[in-house]
Amino acid sequence: MFSIIKKLFSKQKTKETQEDLMKKFLVVGLGNIGPKYHNTRHNIGFKILDALVKKEALSFETQKLGDLTTYKHKGRTIILLKPNTYMNLSGKAIRFWLGKEKIPIENLLVITDDINLPFGTIRLKTKGSAGGHNGLKDTENQLQTSKYCRFRFGVGDEFNKGRQVDYVLGEWNLDEETAMPERLDKGIELIKSFATAGTANTMNTFNGK
Repeated sequence: MFSIIKKLFSKQKTKETQEDLMKKFLVVGLGNIGPKYHNTRHNIGFKILDALVKKEALSFETQKLGDLTTYKHKGRTIILLKPNTYMNLSGKAIRFWLGKEKIPIENLLVITDDINLPFGTIRLKTKGSAGGHNGLKDTENQLQTSKYCRFRFGVGDEFNKGRQVDYVLGEWNLDEETAMPERLDKGIELIKSFATAGTANTMNTFNGK
């Protein structure tokens, strides 16, 4: 009798664990470490997570391959990650923390800058090409799939031919800085919605807004 009860309890525990894992999310902001990159367009992923952490009175802790903190929201556990591998090796940190925390890939959200969108435009996509973005390229290589959710934040394309690198590694202009707080708040709401309302609902609510 005891062995039967133990077996049933073990099955129940496994089921609960699986349910718990479906309530865990990994939200990754892409960027480069170091003061000179802090306020650049390419670091919008870091900037959005920093804004969320500040708003919720959290703090990052440096761990393996990145700075992390855990945000609890409406029964969800959202792990926020800023890789410290530099942009070109972002996927290494993402793969490590997905595995360590046993988070399903459908619960991964990667935040990145996008020159193909006007400044401040936000768009959630469930898959897609890297579009020349080195952070997304490495993530795709490390995960061996392009089917993961990415939150694209438009930075515009106000640069001359051959000056793309200088542009994305450049700092925000005055108009962008002025509009940024409202855009960051919108980005924070998208992250919360992704973890609670689901991908489809979040896309319908936020895409293009």
